[in-house]
Amino acid sequence: MMWLELCVVLGFIYLGARLGSIGIGFAGAAGVIVLTLGFGLEPGSIPVDVILIIMSVIGAVAAMQVAGGLGYLVQLADGLLRKQPKQVTFFAPLISYFMTLLAGTGHTAYSTLPVISAVAQENGVRPSRPLSISVIASQVAITASPVSAAVVVFSGLLEPFGVGYLDLLFICIPTTLAAVMMTSLVCNYMGCELKDDEVYQQRLTEGLIKPHGKVERRVSSGAKYSVLIFLLSIIAVVIYATLISGKVGIIQNPILPRDSAIISIMLTAGCLITLVSGINTGDILNAQTFKSGMSACICVLGVAWLGNTFVGTYLDDIKMVAGDLLQRLPWLLSVALFFASMLLYSQAATTRALMPAALMLVDPVTAIASFAAVSALFVLPTYPTLLAAVEMDETGSTRIGRYVFNHPFFLPGVICLTLSVTFGFFWAPVIL
Repeated sequence: MMWLELCVVLGFIYLGARLGSIGIGFAGAAGVIVLTLGFGLEPGSIPVDVILIIMSVIGAVAAMQVAGGLGYLVQLADGLLRKQPKQVTFFAPLISYFMTLLAGTGHTAYSTLPVISAVAQENGVRPSRPLSISVIASQVAITASPVSAAVVVFSGLLEPFGVGYLDLLFICIPTTLAAVMMTSLVCNYMGCELKDDEVYQQRLTEGLIKPHGKVERRVSSGAKYSVLIFLLSIIAVVIYATLISGKVGIIQNPILPRDSAIISIMLTAGCLITLVSGINTGDILNAQTFKSGMSACICVLGVAWLGNTFVGTYLDDIKMVAGDLLQRLPWLLSVALFFASMLLYSQAATTRALMPAALMLVDPVTAIASFAAVSALFVLPTYPTLLAAVEMDETGSTRIGRYVFNHPFFLPGVICLTLSVTFGFFWAPVIL
């Protein structure tokens, strides 16, 4: 019966992938109905903590976007890339990485992808090179962001094992950043040169390619203040989490738990941004980051609930089958997380669904080293930021091939996650 129920889970995940976007969450909830009413399984836990964190962070990010803060950051990124245009394949992923690291969401990439594509095209660099690694950087940086739901949830799971919030960050930030930079070296040689690309030449002949100019925006004081407020809120989150951690222990028995502190600090940041910049709160609801974030909440709700329902029922069986294998080959956990995230389409959902069981089978070092593998959202060419990169490259160099997996994001993604996990296995024991 377990295998039949597993087929039900995979079937609804596949249906969600076909529906795309918020449909993944819809299909996940439908799968819960089938498993509970059809097969008699107990419903799993709803990942309320993940959803609330995503909502609060996205609310603050969306307020910053409406205030012009994201536009201000894009203008800074444009200036940086144009100072070293031939090195766009190296600087672009750095920008995407740190914007995601600070914002806790990869959806900030929507703002920078057009700039990256334009700078690359104007300087004869094949846009698929910086675009591909930039999208990957925006995904893997989620596992290193102090305010991402995936990191917050995972650090909470690690606390009973004596691993603190800062320990996780000290491991994940350097390993993922090093992996992104090394992967950019590979991407710098991927594909033929732009001038030799047949699709680009055809589009050039047909007049489909238009010249781009430097990003020029009037930056208001409210935009700059919104960025400052958001950065200070992140610093406040890290400081508070440090003060209440078991290792530092400056604040004993805190009234406000860490998750609640993150939610309240980020919502307060949104409030301050709104007051200082004088924006209309109704405009926040229409911001692209807000829409994408709320879609992510539904996806996490449905898919993680579906995963928790199945895994919770058969946890003992999973431990029996996988326990010995993971003890002998601990790196297989990263493979399992890779394929799970490929289907679940969310780092937070994958972490919430699989990491509790994983920590019962392997030691914390193995779990942390494998953590970056929850970022395999690039495998199927249907993720929003991936599709946005394809659409924004008018040269046609960033294109999806006839077969599902032959797209320019697959190889950089696999290389980046492999390097992240490898570095993790070396660096995690040093920190812990």
